[in-house]
Amino acid sequence: MWNAVLWTLMGFCLMEAFSWVIHKYLMHGVLWNIHKTHHTHGKGFFELNDVFTCIFGGTAVALILLGVEQLDYRFWIGCGISLYGMLYFLLHDVLIHRRLKWFDKPKNKYLKAIAEAHKAHHQTQKENAVSFGLFVVPRRFLKEEGNKE
Repeated sequence: MWNAVLWTLMGFCLMEAFSWVIHKYLMHGVLWNIHKTHHTHGKGFFELNDVFTCIFGGTAVALILLGVEQLDYRFWIGCGISLYGMLYFLLHDVLIHRRLKWFDKPKNKYLKAIAEAHKAHHQTQKENAVSFGLFVVPRRFLKEEGNKE
């Protein structure tokens, strides 16, 4: 059982690291024409940037399917990526961008810091952006006056 927990946590943590690198160097680089749809306010519910969700989700499904017979590391890493995706959706799309209005604005210090870091990210476009991850928040957003409870 501990192996399953550790591989799942590893999948989750690797996803945060990979998404930071992909966001900084690809989405704000050669894939900017896709990602910029997220930095501009569109009229529809979906944006071209959502294709990245399909790629990450497809990776998780592929790993789960490859490892399901043996319930090996691939299965559990796929579960970790899926857990990351679900929490990312709830925090990023629901809580921060309010694509679905399920929750009020966050009152928790950590959730406020996530929202503030993401807001700072959106104050820039392709160049000079900050805060490319979601769950690992730069310290300065945890200490800002607006984040005190």
